[in-house]
Amino acid sequence: MRHRKASLKLNRTTSHRKAMFRNMVTSLFKHERIRTTGAKAKELRRWADHIITLAKRGDLHARRQALSIIREKGVVHKLFAEAHQKFGDSAGGYTRIVKLGRRAGDAAPMSLIELVVPEAGGKKKTKKKAGKATAEKKKTKADKKAEIGTTQKEKKPKSKAKADEKEAKTDVKPEKAAKTKPPQSKKKEESKAKKKSKKKAAEAKQEEKVEDKPKRASKKKAEKDTKTS
Repeated sequence: MRHRKASLKLNRTTSHRKAMFRNMVTSLFKHERIRTTGAKAKELRRWADHIITLAKRGDLHARRQALSIIREKGVVHKLFAEAHQKFGDSAGGYTRIVKLGRRAGDAAPMSLIELVVPEAGGKKKTKKKAGKATAEKKKTKADKKAEIGTTQKEKKPKSKAKADEKEAKTDVKPEKAAKTKPPQSKKKEESKAKKKSKKKAAEAKQEEKVEDKPKRASKKKAEKDTKTS
């Protein structure tokens, strides 16, 4: 069972694996970023965090422990000199791993591991910037409200003028209606007169028919009398 064995074997012997990671961590602190496979980058992060904690401690024993891992003295001395300035405020997260895709040939997943140096007082600057931005927003809102008030005041006289124009139009409309109504009434009167004349003509025809009927009957009686005589 692999109890209390957190490190990766990476298909290498112990001596080969330790020598490889000593070289990798040395080049990481020398160049501040290296390109390697994803599994090696994740394991290298553990080594780098341990050495940065030693550098932040800064005593002689910590320096000798770092020299037992890192192969170049100049890299160790530079790291111990700049550790408090670069990593003094942070309690972890000293490295960043960025995936780069697959390697041509064996399609191994490649990653870029680099040191993360937090900016001094970065949070305070962001807060100040946020405060300035909120103040500017408030100013812009106040200016907009003032502009809206002035525009409304300017629009009020125009609305009154428009209302007066509407009232004048309403006064003019009845006159137009009075002028346009007589032609409609004339047409109605003409149609009524035509209907009356038609009715009178129909009544006169009916009266003529009624008057003709007795004359015809009297002629027929006179013819019968002549025949009988």
